[in-house]
Amino acid sequence: MSRRTQTSVSKQPAWMVLLFMRCEHEIQCCGARVRICEGKVRVVSEPRIVHCPLHESLYGFKRIDREAVKKTVEAKMRSHGFCCQNRTFEDSLVVAYGASEMIKVCMENGVLDCAVVVCDGAGTVITPNASLVQGIGARLTGIVKTSPIPATIRHIETNNGAVLDPASAKIDQLNGVRKAAEMGYKDIAATVAGFQAEQITKIRRAEKKLRVRATIFSVCNTCATEEDVEHIADTDVVCASASEIIRQRIGPKAIMQIGVAIPIFAVTERGKKIILTYLSKFNDKIVAFRTQLPYSVEGRGPTLLKT
Repeated sequence: MSRRTQTSVSKQPAWMVLLFMRCEHEIQCCGARVRICEGKVRVVSEPRIVHCPLHESLYGFKRIDREAVKKTVEAKMRSHGFCCQNRTFEDSLVVAYGASEMIKVCMENGVLDCAVVVCDGAGTVITPNASLVQGIGARLTGIVKTSPIPATIRHIETNNGAVLDPASAKIDQLNGVRKAAEMGYKDIAATVAGFQAEQITKIRRAEKKLRVRATIFSVCNTCATEEDVEHIADTDVVCASASEIIRQRIGPKAIMQIGVAIPIFAVTERGKKIILTYLSKFNDKIVAFRTQLPYSVEGRGPTLLKT
């Protein structure tokens, strides 16, 4: 039985289709701000990256500009229903060291019992379903804001997921963690995008009061600022994305790194356990050695736009 799930627009009541047509989504892709409205893609700022090896391997673009970003987002919409009614939720592992991949494996192995993630068309989602976590995050890019898509919300709710606010699809990871605690979960993974980094500090403050253990994954950090880094330093696992600030400020504090082109840093012992659990189930060959962090190889990482 296929794990690729789709919902047809034709099966939706007319009012639901009209809701989709009015909705708007704003995302970050390669450091560019992108708006999706009425099924049309508009790139509203320049990308911060001119080349990324991961992006090239996934989408085939050797050089990233506004047109490449637009085509990338349109490809996600066509093939995976990104920000559309026919959104797919395929749970195969896509990125070697992706946040959703690590969360999925750790949930399946009892290290985490719940995840608070963000989904286009739904906003903050709380779920103990490891496959749903990967289905949401497999090809996700940074969601700045989104609008409700009924088919997406229905799929989440029928697959053991809870949408924090179905009426608005708001993104609020702090209240997502609070909701997870109310639902009785104790070991909670939470993803927080770099442009919402202040939520990290708020989650840490709430953690003890809620009597839960929050494992925080800092993601989508290409546009991270010095101010963001102050919050990001309090996470467990950090994706460096294309950020030089993250490499310079978080890298030396890390106790473990996986990946070279796009480094993933374990900042805490908890983060290290997450990564080691994931690697214990990793099917490809790996190498481990001692070194100063961050570890980099010239020419392997993203090329940033010179300003």
